[in-house]
Amino acid sequence: MEKIRIGLVGAGFCAHLHVNSLQNVKGIPVEIVGVAAKSLKSAEEFAGKFNIPKYYDDYRYLLDDKMVDIIDICAPNSTHKQICLDSARSGKNIICEKPLTGYFGEDLDEQVELIGDKVPKTKMYRMAMQSADEIVRVIQENKVKFGYAENFIYAPAIEKARRLIKSSRGTILELRAEESHSGSHAAYSRFWKSSGGGALLRLGTHPIGAVIHLKNYEGQLKNGKPIKVKSVMADVANLTRVPSFLAESKKWVVSDWKDVEDWSAVFLTFEDGTKASIFSNDITLGGVINFVEVRLSNSVIKCNITPNNTCQVYAPSPEEFADEYISEKLETKAGWNFAFPDEDWARGYPQEMQDFIEAVYYNRDPISDIDLGREVVKVIYASYVSAELGQRVDLEKLEEDRMK
Repeated sequence: MEKIRIGLVGAGFCAHLHVNSLQNVKGIPVEIVGVAAKSLKSAEEFAGKFNIPKYYDDYRYLLDDKMVDIIDICAPNSTHKQICLDSARSGKNIICEKPLTGYFGEDLDEQVELIGDKVPKTKMYRMAMQSADEIVRVIQENKVKFGYAENFIYAPAIEKARRLIKSSRGTILELRAEESHSGSHAAYSRFWKSSGGGALLRLGTHPIGAVIHLKNYEGQLKNGKPIKVKSVMADVANLTRVPSFLAESKKWVVSDWKDVEDWSAVFLTFEDGTKASIFSNDITLGGVINFVEVRLSNSVIKCNITPNNTCQVYAPSPEEFADEYISEKLETKAGWNFAFPDEDWARGYPQEMQDFIEAVYYNRDPISDIDLGREVVKVIYASYVSAELGQRVDLEKLEEDRMK
């Protein structure tokens, strides 16, 4: 294999992140040979921007291209399952952006709207897990590589945390993690039918994936097997529906959510009795908050992914820095801010693509794989069940009930 050739599905924000990172892969030649998007115009514009030779309005053209080694899925959440299945059956290796899959009302009439307010979360859990299991089965049957694009676990701070955990040999007693910001501007995120959930799903996938990964890592170090999540307790809310907020004339955070939550809190108990708390919301100003804190029996590790103080800047007005990028979802460039020298690197995007490309090139498994993607889907939809029932949910019992 002289080089790795990529077929990209999607032409939005996520696709830009992936292409920028793929262009920085070291030691292995990588070529993006084609891009597919829902709109041919979008695909053409994206291809022109990144000098991609082929563009389509249907991803199946990429599956027919014998030159394509990997399908990189940056499409809306509701499309992930079918693209994964079709890609695997075509013998293509896969990179899939989070979440792996979810529940999108696929069993309902197309005219049914606002499914997040109508469908029981136990049903959502059952169908989301059926979807995840089908993807896993087809991936295994066709013996293709699968990279689950969870950038958190490739962030330099998390990589350092793994080395510190290994060196200290302490017990991870508690983890605290969060991803929050002022809200997505993507229209699909407003509806459960296209997003699969609200802040818990869109944002919580990252910190949930990170804490699961770190406990799995600890278990492998000590016992040769992962330490799994045993139970979840969760709460969700729509804080932008609070009357006093609705009465405000100026809205600094996104507020036009339909049937998805804008705030969530999840508390995990692992098999060894240790705990994790994860927060994710769309009501936080000041840029994106990304952190993971690891409290061990003999040490504490604080991973400030974003923001961090690598470079701090001050300006009396937002015009001073003109078009120079400061950080994502920042409301103003005025005052003190954290200016990232390389935000993608701090978040782990180039590192995850390096790992995925190497996995295909050298025929090995990636660090972030389909098992992590499936486990995150399980925990998130179990959290929705917990929030709806108002009680702790045992994952083993939830799975037993699903299989009946």
